[in-house]
Amino acid sequence: MRIGRADALIAFGVLTGIVAGVYGQMSTSGSPERPLDVFGIALIMTSALPLAVRRSRPATVGVITVGCALAYYACRYPGVFTAAPALMSIYTATSMGRRRLAIALAAALGVGIYGLIALSDVDPAPPGGLSLISGWVVAVVVVGEMTRNRRAYLEEVERRAAEAERTREEAALRRAGEERLWIAQELHDSLTHSISVINVQVSVAAHLLDSDPGRSREALAAIREAGRDAMYELRATLGVLRQGDPDDPGAGLARLPGLVARAEAVGLPVKVLVTGEPRDLPPVVDRAAYRITQEAFTNVLRHAGPASITLTTEYRPGTIVISVEDDGASEVGVVTQGMGLIGMRERAVAVGGSFTAGPRAGGGFAVRAELPLTGPFPAESPVTGTPPSAPEPSGRGRR
Repeated sequence: MRIGRADALIAFGVLTGIVAGVYGQMSTSGSPERPLDVFGIALIMTSALPLAVRRSRPATVGVITVGCALAYYACRYPGVFTAAPALMSIYTATSMGRRRLAIALAAALGVGIYGLIALSDVDPAPPGGLSLISGWVVAVVVVGEMTRNRRAYLEEVERRAAEAERTREEAALRRAGEERLWIAQELHDSLTHSISVINVQVSVAAHLLDSDPGRSREALAAIREAGRDAMYELRATLGVLRQGDPDDPGAGLARLPGLVARAEAVGLPVKVLVTGEPRDLPPVVDRAAYRITQEAFTNVLRHAGPASITLTTEYRPGTIVISVEDDGASEVGVVTQGMGLIGMRERAVAVGGSFTAGPRAGGGFAVRAELPLTGPFPAESPVTGTPPSAPEPSGRGRR
């Protein structure tokens, strides 16, 4: 059992104060008194010194202090200060939340003192002395309860502060992970498309370099254009990470003509169909629609071989439907993992839409995304302005 220095000093200070008050005749019990003797001093010491362990043994100390106080006054020793250890025990029990113990000690002290007064041969001189014991008991109980409430309040404040700090750290880690995912997704969608175009055009240029220099120069020009577009995409992504360039429109359906032109430049005929009345889209939906279309074009370029593309944009009340179909090589029923389709599905689901992809019955491959035009949309990334993540997709496609 460890005794704190502060509690030991308090116990010694209470003992010194009681002895000084009794010998200095600073108070009277209000009943007939006799001089203090060795037994009385022993009762005072036995009552005061256990206060050093009142926090670790509140019940034991409470019983000892109340018992000593009642024995002291039963022997008609002088002064009222000997009740102080008992009152401190009641206060300690109350401040620690031991209400039943505090009530039991208070009742025992009050009933015992008033019982002694009632059995006395001489009535106490009102008011004063031990007749005020009930007021003292109520006062220490109230102060103890206030202390307990204050301590509980401070503990709750500290707990909430610690919880807020922990939550803030977790949120920072989560945002960092979401931003890494966004960066990877943006770079995959934009750079993979441009690099695929460059790869095809390099092959064309190398093949026609001797036989058809004119077409080789066209392929090299297309490579330059694809490289410029890749640089633009990379610059736009890095600009957003630096809190964005206000003049940069970012990725959106307004850039579809350039995407179509690059596809046609590498030998993929594109048929563009638009149904419904075009309208301005929410930024998150506009970006998702463009990136899905871009990745679908990249898949055709990389996997379909000689093919033509049909791009359909359908504006419906409350939704927009993007459909990319090709007539290239495809195996009906073959559906395997592919990061491109995973990313497209995640983008669609992130804005509350739906996504399907798979081989067409007549040959080729079809990608279809239906995106809502009205919110509420999922919380946007504080850096990117786009939904940072989406639920784990299922049923991924072959490309």
